[in-house]
Amino acid sequence: MLKIRLKRIGRRGMPSYRVVVMRSQTRRDGKAIEDLGFYNPISKQCVINKERIKVRLSQGAQMTETVKYLYEVKA
Repeated sequence: MLKIRLKRIGRRGMPSYRVVVMRSQTRRDGKAIEDLGFYNPISKQCVINKERIKVRLSQGAQMTETVKYLYEVKA
């Protein structure tokens, strides 16, 4: 099953995340199938490609709760 979820990037103490599509069994920082945007909780910056998320949802991917919140509220 495919999941739309966050992948942590950035250094220690300065987290930043990419919104990615990956298999549900893949590690958090494992190989992503596609990048869909990013989220920086420090600067509250969030950019998400909504068109690509709609395409992936129609193909059967599921969003995690955090990505769902970012998709509906922040982006």
